[in-house]
Amino acid sequence: MAIRAPLLVILLSLVTLGCDTASVNAAHDHANAIGEHERCHMCGMMIKKYPGPKGELLLSGGEINPSFCSTRDMFMFALQPENQRQISHAYVHDMAVTDWDHPDDSAFIDATQAWYVYGTSRKAVMGSAVAPFSTAEAAEQFAREYGGAVFSYEQITLSLLTAE
Repeated sequence: MAIRAPLLVILLSLVTLGCDTASVNAAHDHANAIGEHERCHMCGMMIKKYPGPKGELLLSGGEINPSFCSTRDMFMFALQPENQRQISHAYVHDMAVTDWDHPDDSAFIDATQAWYVYGTSRKAVMGSAVAPFSTAEAAEQFAREYGGAVFSYEQITLSLLTAE
């Protein structure tokens, strides 16, 4: 019986640890606010210092959750084959509800569900913006006003972003 008690303690510890891990992972299934002095994962620039939509990725390992000074940089990272399989969630600013020059992090939306305008006259820190919107209608309105073409998440490719 003395052998079973330590085994029971170990098993209960593992179950408790599993529950804690699940609750920690659930708590990280949302975008985090970008810090005032946080730097872009791709280029090292200060994220909040520049206009335009930003992006944030949550990686399945959870150790690094990279933020980006532009959605273009986020896509350039996310579309690399070696990075694609690591991404559990992707977030972008909904530019229909936040200011272009100072996007508010409360306006983050699921990047995979967003509509994007690319080729617009509105510039972001890395040149042509990949402007995200929560609805196709908002993206189409933006494209009418500032130019560009509307794309779904799946239509954004490395070849599109490097064609300039």
